[in-house]
Amino acid sequence: MFDSLSDRLQGALGDLRKKGRLDEESISRAMREIRLALLEADVNLTIVRDFVARVRERALGEEVLKSLTPGQQVVKAVHDELTELMGSGASGLAYGRFTVILLAGLQGAGKTTTAAKLALYLRNEGHQPGLIAADLQRPAAIDQLEQLGAQLGIPVFRTDTKDAVEATRSGIERARADGLDAVIVDTAGRLQIDEELMDELERVRDEAKPHNVLLVLDSMTGQEAVSVAQAFDARVAFDGVILTKLDGDARGGAALSVKAVTGKPIKFAATGEKVEALEVFHPDRMASRILGMGDVLTLIERAEAAVADDEQAEMEKRLRQGQFTFDDFLRAYKMLRRMGPLGGILKLIPGMKEQIGDVDIDDRQMKRVEAIVLSMTPHERSTPHVIDGKRRQRIARGSGTQVEQVNQLLEARKQMEKMMKQMGRGKMPSGLTPPGVASGTGRSATRKPSSKRKKRKSGRR
Repeated sequence: MFDSLSDRLQGALGDLRKKGRLDEESISRAMREIRLALLEADVNLTIVRDFVARVRERALGEEVLKSLTPGQQVVKAVHDELTELMGSGASGLAYGRFTVILLAGLQGAGKTTTAAKLALYLRNEGHQPGLIAADLQRPAAIDQLEQLGAQLGIPVFRTDTKDAVEATRSGIERARADGLDAVIVDTAGRLQIDEELMDELERVRDEAKPHNVLLVLDSMTGQEAVSVAQAFDARVAFDGVILTKLDGDARGGAALSVKAVTGKPIKFAATGEKVEALEVFHPDRMASRILGMGDVLTLIERAEAAVADDEQAEMEKRLRQGQFTFDDFLRAYKMLRRMGPLGGILKLIPGMKEQIGDVDIDDRQMKRVEAIVLSMTPHERSTPHVIDGKRRQRIARGSGTQVEQVNQLLEARKQMEKMMKQMGRGKMPSGLTPPGVASGTGRSATRKPSSKRKKRKSGRR
């Protein structure tokens, strides 16, 4: 979502990073670009003015101007102010013996899907959650919630009543009776100007007595999300925000504006359509992503969640032994796929954005590679050296690819195994070895005498 804003901000700060000294003119030029970048991202005008004023004040301070790396200090100032703008730290949920979470928001914001994602998050945190279907306005809402609940193995409580308050009361009683310790109430989407539905939401809140009232906001709505948040806050006093569709092409104004205007933190961000695509919102990490610094902590958390301990141990053992078969490739690919889209993963690696530039990371290429591997027999996957010309033709036909693509994959696996063997022996891969150290290439530190030098020495003798 922040790609456009990220490019603009990095462009504005690019020249400053390289400068050993800063003057007021260069800072003013950078501040102007930052202001335009934020306005184009649909950030509230008042917020933009305050943000730029604070960054400018810090950039012109003696601490920065006298620093050995003033450009980097300005980048740090922008990072810190972005973090402060979105909230100083991660904001968790409030829990009780029996936790009730009420979701509210506009029609089409994604509340029902978010309810399922949040239930999965709670289960992964060690809770036993249930879902209450209190959206009685949209005919398919209850069916959708039940399908998501069945997919996740999470109970969904529905009633035949037309009263959302009664549906909520019944759902909470049944969840308690079933021994659950948390419920998420999925309410009807509404326009903030619809008085009747807003009154219903207030009655549901009074009945549920929730520990958390979370507003589900569509990131695509831009500045309008701020007025929506203000209207809901006036009626139900929500505790935090869940931003949806953060993986879309929205300009980012909602994420950068809602905390500053309402004072309510962003608690979660939905980064995709899958039920696993819900992340705790960390303002400092998001600021790092926007400024192209990557997000190593989120990358580690995703990897830990995607890889089971026994899988990790087995994979590490085989790699240390220098073994990398196509069975290992399939296991690694499945782990990587559980972490999310490849393009999103690469953006979390510091400096990777500059390396890949605007290259479109196509996950279909990885699926094509998987098809090639799955077209091999188990014997061929475990012992790739037996794959001769006829087998390559068969594999290409079976995977709908060309023989050249099969050859490329076989060569890539061979190079990967070679690299793993070198690393297992504590050596750097030959392609990464600096000149003057590699054996067989470049010059070694202990140079042997050439044949001419040998002749001279023999002649002297």
